[in-house]
Amino acid sequence: MDVPVSTATAPLPHPGLLRAATPPALETHHMARVLAVGTAVPSTGYTQRELLDILDVRDPRIRSVYLNSAIERRFLTLPEPGPDGTRVMENTGQLLAKHRQQGVAMGVRAVHECLKQTGADLSDVRYLCCVTSTGFLTPGFSALLIRELGLDRHVSRADVVGMGCNAGLNSLNVVAGWARSNPGELAVMVCIEACSAAYVFDGTMRTSVVNSLFGDGSAAVALVAGGRDDDTVPHRTTPRIVDFTSCIITEAVDAMRYDWDSTQNGFSFYLDPDIPYVVGAHARATVDRLLGRSGLRQDDIAHWLVHSGGKKVIDAVGVNLGLTRYDLRHTISVLRDYGNLSSGSFLFSYERLLREATVRPGEYGVFMTMGPGSTIETALVRW
Repeated sequence: MDVPVSTATAPLPHPGLLRAATPPALETHHMARVLAVGTAVPSTGYTQRELLDILDVRDPRIRSVYLNSAIERRFLTLPEPGPDGTRVMENTGQLLAKHRQQGVAMGVRAVHECLKQTGADLSDVRYLCCVTSTGFLTPGFSALLIRELGLDRHVSRADVVGMGCNAGLNSLNVVAGWARSNPGELAVMVCIEACSAAYVFDGTMRTSVVNSLFGDGSAAVALVAGGRDDDTVPHRTTPRIVDFTSCIITEAVDAMRYDWDSTQNGFSFYLDPDIPYVVGAHARATVDRLLGRSGLRQDDIAHWLVHSGGKKVIDAVGVNLGLTRYDLRHTISVLRDYGNLSSGSFLFSYERLLREATVRPGEYGVFMTMGPGSTIETALVRW
């Protein structure tokens, strides 16, 4: 199927009106700054070919899905092999226990790595937002991490559960809002996705597509607004978050979902084959809206950090926005090395951009994620 290129864009107002329409709360001294990011994955990684052997996948159609995914390696927590070498798949209770155990372990490591980059201490954290879509816990990860990390018991917190791959960027909007309302206070968001705690192995193409794509990982990001005059953390210029936009494609609300599969007596993901083309067709209007609110054009954007949703999704977004493989290099390399990390994928790409050390003060960047709803989330940042 050819990727449909969307040519319909909403007319932009006069540039002067665009600047006047920028929300007053987004004036520079009120903007939240992204201080640092830290990531973590399990210790066990597998190539796609290794997974085909471990899972005893013999169907040539399913093998082709794995081997043509543009993914080389993923980090997963799989059940240990039994005496005969086979792996017995976990029941729902065991999967939920894995979600909790691996989620806490990865989340703690990601937060420590993030704060190490800023030079801040755990005692400096005043707000904690935990994001996940790969299991359900009560109390949630925020309470568990506060206990495990030894954070102040009075830390404000929130748990965002079940939004899917777009959740990290949507939640970043909420965390940035808290930072603007509490100048000088440190806020941390943690995306925790133990995707191997949400797998179903039934040999069907529906679940096999999902099983070929997702990997385990956690990413933490630290934000602060106002209260300090400098725009740097150790040897690095920090970007300010200028604006956010969101687009819910309501006609495709059921195209990506995680729901109960009565035949397997458990939860499982569903991804409609047309999702890449649906997302791609709405990418242009969403980005135009984001940039138009600040009086910018696409040529003003130096850096693109797009969710590593899958090869076809990346290709569809790239074609519709006219982005090159260089523009999407971090998105592509994160997919290659980790698979789809759900809500934290874009932060793994952001980490690679920082390590590249090519960003210059004054440059703009766009963060973009996609997920159930079907939803496209975008954010505009400026270094």
